[in-house]
Amino acid sequence: MKKLEISSKATSVSFQNVSKIFGKDVRAVDNVSLDIQAGTLVTLLGPSGCGKTTMLRMIAGLEMASQGRILIGDTDVTGLPATDRDVSMVFQSYALFPHMSVIENVSYGLKFSGFNKKETLDRAIAGLELVGLDKFAERLPSELSGGQQQRVAVARALVLEPQVLLFDEPLSNLDAKLRRQMREEIRELQQNLGLTVVYVTHDQEEALAVSDTIVVMRNASIAQIGTPRELYDAPSDAFVADFIGEANLIPCSVESVSGETATVSLAGFRQQLPARGRSAGPAVLAVRPSRMVIQPGAEGGGVRATVQKATYVGSRMEYTVAAPFGSVFVTVEDVDAVLAPGDAVTLGFRDRGPVLLPPA
Repeated sequence: MKKLEISSKATSVSFQNVSKIFGKDVRAVDNVSLDIQAGTLVTLLGPSGCGKTTMLRMIAGLEMASQGRILIGDTDVTGLPATDRDVSMVFQSYALFPHMSVIENVSYGLKFSGFNKKETLDRAIAGLELVGLDKFAERLPSELSGGQQQRVAVARALVLEPQVLLFDEPLSNLDAKLRRQMREEIRELQQNLGLTVVYVTHDQEEALAVSDTIVVMRNASIAQIGTPRELYDAPSDAFVADFIGEANLIPCSVESVSGETATVSLAGFRQQLPARGRSAGPAVLAVRPSRMVIQPGAEGGGVRATVQKATYVGSRMEYTVAAPFGSVFVTVEDVDAVLAPGDAVTLGFRDRGPVLLPPA
């Protein structure tokens, strides 16, 4: 049986000062430059209307750039139609033909790619084997679960051996447990086959789980690019901090800066933190809920506060706490020593917890 050789075709994608303008002045993408390395999974992440899906569609050739250049490998594809670009796309709706069997759906694109009947069948079966559905070849899409339908859509894209594989919100129609399973399978396929994947989602957890690199988008432009850990631990501003996982955004004051260290004051509590380019004056402290420390009682070093709400969610406790600088959200793994609304507490921060940001 013919084996798929997808990894040898994976290539880079480059946006060079690309804009997409709809109508007279609606900028869906505004002067974006981005380099996607071959064999990596890059996620475009952002809220609705930020431009991420338009960028994906411009790679596919479903939208044409108004300005700038798009390269796939060394080829300038800016003006090429979708049929002349060596990319495959997995849509949010899966877009399977309901009257065709699974094997017919996977074979469909191959019929237009110059393969004879035997090669088409061999490649389609090999694609189904990759996603673990070779035993479901004769079923109709309606006889499959949502996750299985998603696998069929992935197999149909893979058998074309694209240079770039595109995913547009591929897991949004699945329940939470199946989303986790499918994102693991997509990541495993990408790594095993060495695929270049561009993945669009608005789900922060999904992006953190599958990506080599995340491109956070805001208002048709790029807010920050980095690895999942870089974006989570060192967001560039309050938007990225709050969008990549939850963050408490606390107003504070930088009292002084010595070298790379800043002395920060909030509600009478002082702590030394990496300055990250901040100078003396107003700033914002971004703190993840799991990186705050909450202690019963109003004694000891820290910020005095009061528990407003306590919620048990199985694996942890979630607290909303009233502090002098406003309400903050804190998560604690200890589900036995529970604090109650009205309890006096002291708030502090873990060593790697707070991150200094510019003032809003």
